Amino acid sequence: MPSPLPIRRTLLRATLPAAVTASLVLVPLPGAVATPSTGAVIAEVYGGGGNSGATLKNDFIELANPSGAALGLAGHSLQYLPGSPSAGSKWGVTPLTGTVAAGGRYLVAEAPGTGGTVDLPTADAAGSLALSATTGTVALVKGTEALTCKTAADCAGDPRIVDLVGFGPAVVHEGSGGADGASNTASVARAASLADTDDNAADFRPGAPTPVNSKGETTPGSGGGDTGPTEPGTVRVHDIQGATRVSPMAGKTVTGVPGIVTGVRTYGTKGFWIQDPNPDADPATSEGVFVYTAGTGPAVKVGDSVLVTAKVTEYYPNSSGGSQSLTELSNPKVTVVSSDNPAPAPAVLDGSAIPAAYAPEAAGGSIESLPLRPDAYALDLYESLEGMNVEIRDVPVTQASNSYHELWVNAREQDPRSSRSGSVYLGYDKQNSGRIMLQSLGAVADFPVADVGDRLTGATNGPLDYTNYGGYAVQANRIGDLQSSGLQREVTAPALPSELTIATYNVENLDPGDSDQKFADLAAGIVTNLRSPDILALEEVQDDNGPVNDGTVTAGATVAKFVEAIKAAGGPAYDWRSIDPVNGKDGGEPGGNIRQVFLFNPDRVSFTDIAGGDSTTAVDVTGTGKSTSLTASPGRIDPANEAWNSSRKPLIGQFKFHNKPVFVIANHFNSKGGDQGLDSRFQAPTRSSEVQRAKQAEAERAFVAKLLAADSGARVVSLGDFNDYQFSPALQTLTKDGVLRDLVNELPASERYSYVYQGNSQVLDHILVSPAFKTQQTHYDVVHINSEFAVQASDHDPQVVRVKP
Repeated sequence: MPSPLPIRRTLLRATLPAAVTASLVLVPLPGAVATPSTGAVIAEVYGGGGNSGATLKNDFIELANPSGAALGLAGHSLQYLPGSPSAGSKWGVTPLTGTVAAGGRYLVAEAPGTGGTVDLPTADAAGSLALSATTGTVALVKGTEALTCKTAADCAGDPRIVDLVGFGPAVVHEGSGGADGASNTASVARAASLADTDDNAADFRPGAPTPVNSKGETTPGSGGGDTGPTEPGTVRVHDIQGATRVSPMAGKTVTGVPGIVTGVRTYGTKGFWIQDPNPDADPATSEGVFVYTAGTGPAVKVGDSVLVTAKVTEYYPNSSGGSQSLTELSNPKVTVVSSDNPAPAPAVLDGSAIPAAYAPEAAGGSIESLPLRPDAYALDLYESLEGMNVEIRDVPVTQASNSYHELWVNAREQDPRSSRSGSVYLGYDKQNSGRIMLQSLGAVADFPVADVGDRLTGATNGPLDYTNYGGYAVQANRIGDLQSSGLQREVTAPALPSELTIATYNVENLDPGDSDQKFADLAAGIVTNLRSPDILALEEVQDDNGPVNDGTVTAGATVAKFVEAIKAAGGPAYDWRSIDPVNGKDGGEPGGNIRQVFLFNPDRVSFTDIAGGDSTTAVDVTGTGKSTSLTASPGRIDPANEAWNSSRKPLIGQFKFHNKPVFVIANHFNSKGGDQGLDSRFQAPTRSSEVQRAKQAEAERAFVAKLLAADSGARVVSLGDFNDYQFSPALQTLTKDGVLRDLVNELPASERYSYVYQGNSQVLDHILVSPAFKTQQTHYDVVHINSEFAVQASDHDPQVVRVKP
């Protein structure tokens, strides 16, 4: 899995904290042009309608469609469960009809209260659910039959649930907890980009309720609060921003702050940016700031000259992950003074402006109080431009477009490039300071579908924002023209008949419920791009019913479907071996019971079956010299060691090729969940997950050392998703004293990557070999078929080694 921050169905797509549940994708309407999408999501929930102090008369639930194609809702429903359900509690149901337009909204009115003075805009559907103002669970469901689950785990296993939001201390929620802050006067609304990380507490924030229907209609007066002042006050934006990361005016109300609107966000975290056209002389003080309208579609447009009275706040998008804060103006009162004013000229971000050094050092402490040095550190430069209009020109794409309509570029041409024009990550102190995320303030249908190595030519400009998905992002009013590099998926070199080919592939939570297309795409990669390796170690193979959390641990159906897909793609009839884990003990997506699996071609290699291997029994070494053998094959290495708590235990198998034994270890070390991000307010960031991986490396190295002590010529291959870099403590431990050799270090630096995260091409997957395999006997290849592309079968690239035992 990737690196630290919550990334979306993603991100831990293998990197973010453990794997997360993918949302069911609604079928696009006939004739629609579908772009990658997570389907409809619940965008806002409000249960205070008609309560004491409420303005709105009704509760409501708002859906949104982040994709580029209309999505049909026929046969779907919204359902509600009280926050603390009793034995007799039942889900209430509101059936849905119609569609959600691409990039559009869909408003569902629910029960009215006895108070309130303002009607909702015309709803697209109506029900009679009486939501609690402070706690409950709302689910978007494929079907109209009431759900029966009453725990988070049980609901996570119900495949009918498309999206689910728990708010307040709700028992049923996604991720770490329910969305905080719902009340009689506050809804909870999904954050920018409509990102769905399957963590309600992280994805939603409270604010004034802002219902929007499919026509874009809102409640009267939404967008700017009460009428603001008519005369400028004494405070300017640069006074608010100050010369450090935290505003010197945080918590105070400022009056009549003047500025020109440079960008408007009408989805997710709604609001707008203003910039003072009359800057001060201090390069450390930003002249721009975000005005947060609490989910409301702002009643301003780019070019408006406005005066804003509001409270200065510091918003931490991912406080638990150590994120920096975003200085905001909240609960605003806005007066539009004039319109059609020219926007302030953008600050140009390029190699001459962006420092090579990424962040100041504070020995792991906070850098918030340090004076900004925009000429010395890239993070300081970006902070000094937070909220301001910026521009990047003729930049390479360093991470492909995703389903949230985001991509990454590198605006600093001096940063090291991968062989295919990504930004290659080569050390903890080599962060690649020119990496910037790009999001769009325009129509999502217009967002470019780009691969790594493509270029955005001309100018891309808009306000510079700070997000919870990797730091600073240009919120683009204009996106440069896409110039394709023609990037092709690689095909590894053919092997000689005398060579044994061994590969590893993280298949990203594969289970029988996945689409036939996913199975076919993964199979094609194995047959065509990897050339049907003799032995293949798979990671993230789920049990036979995937995320359904019912105690199932077997994976025979998953593997059988995959083997058939490989045969259909023209590959061999692979045999396979694995060990079922103990239910719920190996981490990953709840209910999925991910594990490693060996596939092998029986026409080329034989598996030495030795009884005794199971989920809790430790494999050992017996015999010496050429009689050296495992005590169980397949077996698990030291499964009771606390190093493997909530993580996958190494799977080892004994094979024979040309009558010579080969020991293969399939690995999937613990993820990077919980690490502080590269852009953290704590520098250097703490990589807490490294501690467990270091222990895992020690345990595995001890076993390999025991094998080599029995037979110094033992042929050992250790491979898989180690979730760590070639320069990490874990990999340094595995290779200590030459016990194993990490083959990625023998590639040119520009080719050392198997995964792309936050614009960095980096290594998470490895193949290591024992000294019996001499350098001239190993031919190693990372086969780039996924990580650099907008369309992926998995988020990892597979890799293969050809050896002559």
